[in-house]
Amino acid sequence: MLETLYSRLFRLDRHYKHLIQIVVDGALLTVSFAVAMALRLDSFDFASDLGSWLAFLVVLPVTLVAFAKLGFHRAVIRYISSNALRLLLASLLLSAALLFVINQAFGLFVPRSVPFIYLLLAFLTVGGVRFVLRSIHRRRQYRLKKRVVIYGAGASGSQLLVALRQGTEYAPVAFVDDAPTIQGRVIGGYEVYPTSALQELIENEQVEVVLLAIPSATRAQRKSIIDRLEKLNTRIQTIPGIADLVSGRATVGQVRDVAIEDLLGRDPVAPEHRLMDANIRGKAVLVSGAGGSIGSELCRQILRQRPSALVLFEISEFALYTIHQELLDILRRERIDVELAPLLGSVQDQSRVEAALRRYNVATIYHAAAYKHVPMVEHNVAEGVRNNVFGTLALARAAIGAGVGAFILVSTDKAVRPTNVMGATKRMAELVCQAFAREQSGTLFSMVRFGNVLGSSGSVIPLFRRQIEAGGPLTVTHREITRYFMLIPEAAQLVIQAGAMARGGDVFVLDMGEPVRIVDLAERMARLSGLKSVVVDPARPETKSDDSDIEITFSQLRPGEKLYEELLIGENAATTSHPRILTATEVALDWSELAPLLDRLLEACAAQSIPEICALLRSAPTGYSPTDGIADLVWKETRARVNKMSNPPQIL
Repeated sequence: MLETLYSRLFRLDRHYKHLIQIVVDGALLTVSFAVAMALRLDSFDFASDLGSWLAFLVVLPVTLVAFAKLGFHRAVIRYISSNALRLLLASLLLSAALLFVINQAFGLFVPRSVPFIYLLLAFLTVGGVRFVLRSIHRRRQYRLKKRVVIYGAGASGSQLLVALRQGTEYAPVAFVDDAPTIQGRVIGGYEVYPTSALQELIENEQVEVVLLAIPSATRAQRKSIIDRLEKLNTRIQTIPGIADLVSGRATVGQVRDVAIEDLLGRDPVAPEHRLMDANIRGKAVLVSGAGGSIGSELCRQILRQRPSALVLFEISEFALYTIHQELLDILRRERIDVELAPLLGSVQDQSRVEAALRRYNVATIYHAAAYKHVPMVEHNVAEGVRNNVFGTLALARAAIGAGVGAFILVSTDKAVRPTNVMGATKRMAELVCQAFAREQSGTLFSMVRFGNVLGSSGSVIPLFRRQIEAGGPLTVTHREITRYFMLIPEAAQLVIQAGAMARGGDVFVLDMGEPVRIVDLAERMARLSGLKSVVVDPARPETKSDDSDIEITFSQLRPGEKLYEELLIGENAATTSHPRILTATEVALDWSELAPLLDRLLEACAAQSIPEICALLRSAPTGYSPTDGIADLVWKETRARVNKMSNPPQIL
């Protein structure tokens, strides 16, 4: 009954609520005055004396008007705060003062101490009713919220507590903190426990989520904390990082899941501003593949180095529109004055590219446009070669023709001893750049090679996230498969700095850290979501478990996929001035040797002769050694039809 009345009350129209507040406040003020008189006179005999009420009949409407004018009635009861109490006190001070003045001026029968008693009683009743209603509302909401522990009892933790109280999703039960000086204190009504008590808190308080409120912690510190929390089998979430909070891009109350990037990423090395500026500041820069994972991050970082112009070259209209709008927002928000040129086009169209380079007087090119998805290129061999090899060739020729100063090719670890067409085409693109570096000196060519970036469109991490949201299973191609991972911002920053170190024909290799087993990655992502995972071996049905929340299953290696990736062809890597950038001396061809091979490769693409394309890739110094047969879809279908026509079924 009371629950229904409460729900109806809070669902009323705002005007009805305001009217109810006026009526209730009028009644409470009247009761407060009557009780104040009774306490002072020790009886209610005054009630029949009109003179005792005359002053209050003047004070009451004035007080209600003061409530409205000072904004007390605009305070939302369910979220009422100390500020509303200050407005109430100010209104009641005016009310009590007016009561005293009227009584003294007209000599009415109201003892001088009554205004003070009335002030106290009115403050307690009018304010108390609102806080009781707020408490009832919070208790109702508390039952519907997820119970959480806040990790970090500093300023951010306190701000998060306030935000959670105002929200409808989380109900705090306690703080935990590593600092002994804070442990045992009470913040906002919640005790601060040591981290050693977290497991007991989770069990006793039915905690569903641990919220990290440590935005200023380094990546290494966050990794250490999350490593410990992972073992609790409880969902871990976090507030945004300090950079997002300071810039205004996020607020403390915007809670998100802990990203696997927080565990795999490293603390970045401070960039060398000299290297960041060398090919960019005050110059026109073109980024091919500007809408891709790496291309878009290159654009963000280039923009903040203040080029004179930034040319966004992209074949996908949607990707170009998206990155262009984002960069326009950055320009407005950070008040950067840079000309942006969003250009649609293919890097294979040399005349289109060269016209753009000349029009904007481009000094530096970051060539990130490529087909990078291994299985997709395996299924579309000729198009992969056209885009990755001949797209690079056309862009390089256009750069030389337009007098571009620096050309930086974004390469991949899959170019090292490739077992797939994509890797072989990227190695061929490197050979093109190396040949032009030998052939001329007007344009400085260099290549930057690195592994997977976290969160890219082709990364396994977004796939695992979708599978976790769908309830599983998490699919891994092989139990022993490993990959290198790097954060996209770190990779883009290192590409820019490596390009500035180039002397011509350089192959730079980024230090990717340690490789990660993909099955371990899947298990960690499940744990971060508060799920208990089990690895299921298809050959052993007994590995299934009813006690798990989500399964991890193995499929098989996809066409062209390797168990592990390498970054160097040889063992001759040398250090540079940057601790995470190495340089390698790789096999290269003169243009006179490479040109005939490219001509034959172009003819094979035009003829859609997939076996010949693969043979030519193997004959070049790419190290291409496929582990699977040809997987090109059109070629396989055509071959199957030819075989069917050559061997018609026997009719008995």
